[in-house]
Amino acid sequence: MKPQLFKLFSNCQIVIGKNRSTICDLQRNKYILIPNSLANLFDKNGIIDVSEISKKLDATNHLIFEEYLELLHKNEVIFPCTKSEIARFPVMDLEFDYPAIVSNMIIDFSKNSDHDFGLLLTKFIKPLNCRHIQVRFFDATSFNRINEIVQKVNNSFMRTIDFVIKRDFEISSTFLHWVSENKKIRSITIHSCDKTKIISEGKDGFGVVICTKQKIDSSIHCGIISPNLFNITIETFSESQNYNTCLNRKLAIASNGTIKNCPSMKEAFGNSKTTKLEEIIGNKEFKKYWNITKDQIEVCKDCEFRHICTDCRAYVENPQNRYSKPLKCGYNPYTATWEEWSHNPLKKNAIAFYEMSSEWHQNQRF
Repeated sequence: MKPQLFKLFSNCQIVIGKNRSTICDLQRNKYILIPNSLANLFDKNGIIDVSEISKKLDATNHLIFEEYLELLHKNEVIFPCTKSEIARFPVMDLEFDYPAIVSNMIIDFSKNSDHDFGLLLTKFIKPLNCRHIQVRFFDATSFNRINEIVQKVNNSFMRTIDFVIKRDFEISSTFLHWVSENKKIRSITIHSCDKTKIISEGKDGFGVVICTKQKIDSSIHCGIISPNLFNITIETFSESQNYNTCLNRKLAIASNGTIKNCPSMKEAFGNSKTTKLEEIIGNKEFKKYWNITKDQIEVCKDCEFRHICTDCRAYVENPQNRYSKPLKCGYNPYTATWEEWSHNPLKKNAIAFYEMSSEWHQNQRF
């Protein structure tokens, strides 16, 4: 006898878009695209009643329905159950919290920067209980400088560090061995290379080394929205329900020492050398973007990828509207198509507003 009820696994979450839907498998970090007509057959508890639905379908649609059930069952996003068993499988709690005022930081370096990482660690990172940082070098730096930062991270409570550095030394087997030996290095992106390629895939999400042709010489390169950057995890999905997945609990120190929520944003809240931490955290304006969710943002609220995607409030299509779609997103949820964002003529005014003309042409070449 065929099962009459199927239930979504709790870690599999449906997100309905304007044109189609996704089932996000938050345990296996993947998603499946399905039509809205199928997504709407699940009730609020993730149950599909096969017998009731079958009564409403003709032979052709019933065959299609069975094929979709087989697909979902094969991908292990649903399982058969009985009515008496439903209560044994509660819906996942998507409440999000984090045991720190700031969960992640960005520290930018240019050739003129005089940041002292040790002092930043003492003044900001430790008091904030920040566990994840990204360090970006827009200009050439030495291996010794990078290693010095890594050793300070290794001897701290921090969990991960990501680097963006300019290629200025040989990417040798010795360097790759150093990366693999320092277990808190999650990724190193080397910009201004001859070609884009993956040097090391790392292990378990750490030790990834990537070369890119793109020249990352300022914070204007932030804010790219791409399926390659989707984060299909319980943490991102649950955070996105009530918070902004880019700016929530973030603190950035720009290359000139200015403190911001994001290095690309205009609003500044002091200087890393002179401003007290309490002044920054106590400023309501510093946190004003933290609670802007994708369900509030124009176009994004109709997108099936909205809860696994990052966001950008620094560069938006309409600079006068804080709820405008991210400028550097080329996805259209109404047609379910991707395009190169910088080629869209409707974005031309915003590109000029943010003085991105050079980056726009650069993106076209790459």
